[in-house]
Amino acid sequence: MTQLKIFEIFYSLQGESSRVGLPTIFIRLSGCPMRCHYCDTAYAFQGGSMMSIDVIMRSIQKYDTRYVTVTGGEPLAQKEVLSLLKVLADANYEVSLETGGGLSIQEVDSRIKIILDIKTPDSGEEKKNHWDNLNTINAKDEIKFVLCSREDYEWAKKIINQYQITQKCSVLFSPVYQTLQATDLGNWILEDQLPVRMQIQLHKLLWGEKQGV
Repeated sequence: MTQLKIFEIFYSLQGESSRVGLPTIFIRLSGCPMRCHYCDTAYAFQGGSMMSIDVIMRSIQKYDTRYVTVTGGEPLAQKEVLSLLKVLADANYEVSLETGGGLSIQEVDSRIKIILDIKTPDSGEEKKNHWDNLNTINAKDEIKFVLCSREDYEWAKKIINQYQITQKCSVLFSPVYQTLQATDLGNWILEDQLPVRMQIQLHKLLWGEKQGV
């Protein structure tokens, strides 16, 4: 029986991506190979409970929404997540996968919307970016840059240009909570006329930085 280590399953408003504001089921897997300086889910590095896919599917049936986000930690660190993603898609959920971008997305079911981080220098994990993922990304997916500083912003602009990312999929720029002023990032995007979507984490505006939202 296929099992995954699950830290939590909860129902909330999607706080990020093009699906922001939509009532969504979140399935958070335990464990992550990265240690970004700004990580807001370090509590999920350890702990959690083993759950079968059948149990996971039964536990989400009580929520009246078609949207599911599989997140972490780093969900792709557990290879069994590929089976879970397929089962969710087979059940006609609209599924997004949030991944830190350090592991290959090549085997992810093609029906899944991938939200892929590209780690900036100030994250401390730039060297772990799996650049081959940019050959797999397609138009339904989204690439996210979490920015700590003006230096991160300038670096992200160069990466977008180098890999022609905005021609592949939508690009998200997100300021690190309580580190980079959202107004500053918004002004920079407008000054440079960048074709990116700026996002502020809605769930943190509503409920603060805490678990289960």
